[in-house]
Amino acid sequence: MPMDIDGLSFEELLELNQRVVARLKMLESMQAHLEMMRFHPGQRVSFAHQGGRLMGTVVKYNRKTVTVVTDNHQSWNVPPHLLSPVKDARPTQPQQPTSDKKQLR
Repeated sequence: MPMDIDGLSFEELLELNQRVVARLKMLESMQAHLEMMRFHPGQRVSFAHQGGRLMGTVVKYNRKTVTVVTDNHQSWNVPPHLLSPVKDARPTQPQQPTSDKKQLR
């Protein structure tokens, strides 16, 4: 059912906009939460990066991302919809440890 907004004042349109934005943020947050629940801390996952795939372990949930520590000890914040569970849980060859924290979008 379409809403007729032509008769709304500037202030009413601003209020409506704020309510729509708040609702969209809540729905986005709920979707991210549902996607995160597919994974658990300690689970092996992979994600695409620069034409390849990085493998790692889920260490924690954030508001919109999941923190994954890769096999080379880098910490990445990855949106859950970009993660894939890894069936073979054996780690790949260890590399030089680093303490870099990366953000994948």
